[in-house]
Amino acid sequence: MGKRVFLDNAATTPMAPEIINMMSNMMKSHFANPSSVHSFGRESKIVVENARKTIARLLNTAPGTIFFTSGGTEADNMAIKCGINDHNITHAITSKISHHAVLYPLQDLEKEGVIKLSYVDIDKDGVISTSHLKQLLESNERTFVSIMHANNEIGTIQDIQEIGDICKHYNAIFHSDTVQTIAHFPFDMQKLNVDFIAASAHKFHGPKGVGFVYISEDIQIKPLIRGGSQERNMRAGTENVYGIAALAKAMEMAYENLEEETNYIKGLKKYMIEKLKTEIYDVQFYAKCTDLDNSLYTVLSCHFPETDIAEMLLFNLDILGVACSGGSACSSGSSKGSHVLTEIVPESKRPGMRFSFSKYNNKEDIDFAIAKLKELF
Repeated sequence: MGKRVFLDNAATTPMAPEIINMMSNMMKSHFANPSSVHSFGRESKIVVENARKTIARLLNTAPGTIFFTSGGTEADNMAIKCGINDHNITHAITSKISHHAVLYPLQDLEKEGVIKLSYVDIDKDGVISTSHLKQLLESNERTFVSIMHANNEIGTIQDIQEIGDICKHYNAIFHSDTVQTIAHFPFDMQKLNVDFIAASAHKFHGPKGVGFVYISEDIQIKPLIRGGSQERNMRAGTENVYGIAALAKAMEMAYENLEEETNYIKGLKKYMIEKLKTEIYDVQFYAKCTDLDNSLYTVLSCHFPETDIAEMLLFNLDILGVACSGGSACSSGSSKGSHVLTEIVPESKRPGMRFSFSKYNNKEDIDFAIAKLKELF
């Protein structure tokens, strides 16, 4: 097989070698159920609780606010369904470019007659209108608000500090899907008026199948998954000990080197923007993704001139050795186009492409991708 490059890190990231080694060793030494009272079980329990403390320290919050889940989707669903049902909420607000892990449970609750669902206005870059948000909050009873921190397809970042302050003023419950930004941006939960955030380890070089939900100490909910008394009766099911330890370790590694790695990845993104502009005819970019300081620095979302191979563009790039995506990878296999891009550039026939980077990429990867794109355009 010839050279291949992976530029789809918003979908998932390769696991760090240090994490793989740690998990392999832990599988041999900490195999016991952390709910067991014997010494083997207690050793596993210590691993879980130490991971919880590490994550809490990195987010400047109390360990009791962190609950481990199977990933970001479960965390979002838990926050939305339990936050709404357990607080008798009848109105919710989100945006039409939210991830489907947010849109679908909210739309389900609307279909069931539990809530009325409103969509806050967004501008051409996908930034929400805070004036419209205030208007929606003023004209309804207590509301559940779900606004994602950074969009996984176009890289638009929302000011969750301002949104949180608005929600607090109107006594609204605020959930933010932070799956793309945990371990990529600093968080200080003491300064954010947010009730729920979500994380998934595989977005920052940890394993798939493990994440967490942060639940503010000001919010009380019942569990989404019922069964045993794990996670202080908040999430039933035997804890994924190796995954939880790896999640905390990967997050710790990310924050220890955050500034250096952020600047490195921004450099790669800037380099690819410049190469695309000079090497590919009529390339254009979605939203604010060329603004290195005001967009998700790991994501570059662009669109190319109309072509008769538009529907096969991803497939052809893959054959040539370049892995990227056209919108959200969570929708791959679907006949529908990206719901995010449809909101930003309705009825466009230009093929969209998302390139996303990690610390394991380099300029040679980008040069290779540009060379293969030039073969197609």
